[in-house]
Amino acid sequence: GRTAAVCQRGTPVRCGQAIRLTHLGTGRNLHSHRFTSPLSGNQEVSAFGEAGEGDYLDDWTVVCSGTYWVRDDEVRFQHTSTDVFLSVTGEQYGRPIHGQKEVHGMATSSQNNYWKVMEGIFMQPSEAFQTEQYHAEL
Repeated sequence: GRTAAVCQRGTPVRCGQAIRLTHLGTGRNLHSHRFTSPLSGNQEVSAFGEAGEGDYLDDWTVVCSGTYWVRDDEVRFQHTSTDVFLSVTGEQYGRPIHGQKEVHGMATSSQNNYWKVMEGIFMQPSEAFQTEQYHAEL
């Protein structure tokens, strides 16, 4: 969830909703601020916070078509404070992990800021979502 909000596991994510992306291994949030990234010169994206706690610069808006972010669909993430899109363009670091690509924020939308879930843990939708999505009454 966004700053000071709790997102229950299995709750569908709405297109246009502000979220936080937390790295499970480190507990740090995907973060951005108005600093230049070292390789591409775009806006820096980094990891910030402890155990999922951070600040308002950890909030990203889900940009997708439809009502909800659906598995297997492309999605964009727009930083809520600076409006850049989470992007990767191919610049690679030599250290600390040789070949690791720079992830950064870009001011304009392009093919470099589409993301797609390729692996992870599938959560069954919450019961409220199932009722809402499949409700057939007029």
